[in-house]
Amino acid sequence: MSGDKMLALGIDPGSAICGYGVVELTGGQAVAKNFGVITTSPKARMQDRLLKIHTELDALIKTFRPQIMGIEKLFFGKNATTAIPVGQARGVVLLCAAQNDLDVLEITPNEVKQSITGYGGADKAQVIYMVTKLLKLAEPPKPDDAADALAIAIAAGYEANSFARRNSL
Repeated sequence: MSGDKMLALGIDPGSAICGYGVVELTGGQAVAKNFGVITTSPKARMQDRLLKIHTELDALIKTFRPQIMGIEKLFFGKNATTAIPVGQARGVVLLCAAQNDLDVLEITPNEVKQSITGYGGADKAQVIYMVTKLLKLAEPPKPDDAADALAIAIAAGYEANSFARRNSL
C-alpha cells in the first residue's frame, strides 16, 4: 500500500478569498503540487463572484484530476453574516465537485488540526508550521487561506487513504 498515490484537493471556501491546495500523498510523504487563492472583488455582484470561483475551480480540477476533495464543514461561529456568503461559495464548490464526479470529504477544523498537528485545539500558527514541514516547503504558504486549504488536502488525503486501506483488508 505504501506505493499508492493519492491526489487530494483541499478547499477553504470563501466568497472573497477561496483557498485551494493540491497535494500528492504517496505512502507517508506529502508533496504540494499547487496552491493559492481564488479572489473576487467585493464590488462585483455575488453571482459574478460565485461564477468566478466555479470557473477557476473547475479548471483546477480538470488540470490536476484529484481523486478526493476535502472541504471544511461550515461552522457558524460568532458572525452569522459572514457564514451566508461562505455557505454560497461552499455550495458552488460542492456543485463543481459533483459536475466533475469528484468524491468529497467534509472535515471539521478540529479534525484538520488533529490530523496535521496531532492536537485538535492547535492554533493557526501551529497548523501552518506543520503544513510547511510536512510538505517540505521553503517558507510558509501564503496567504493563510492557501495554507488552510493545503492542511485540508493533507487531512482529506490521509483520511481517504486510511478508509481505502480499511476497506481493502
